[in-house]
Amino acid sequence: MPNPKGNPDNLKPFTTDREEPLTERLNIRISKSMKDALSQQENYPEFVRQAIQKALDEATQDK
Repeated sequence: MPNPKGNPDNLKPFTTDREEPLTERLNIRISKSMKDALSQQENYPEFVRQAIQKALDEATQDK
């Protein structure tokens, strides 16, 4: 009979090598064409994170 709690290896805490862990979520609405273009990117979540960070960096430089 399978374990009802799943694979015990999946219960280990998640670790990251990032400077700051990714703990927060952000939901936005975008057009279908934007979603299609993002889906073409290799590792699109990281692409989006980098684009947002770049825009934030530029916004703080302008002040």
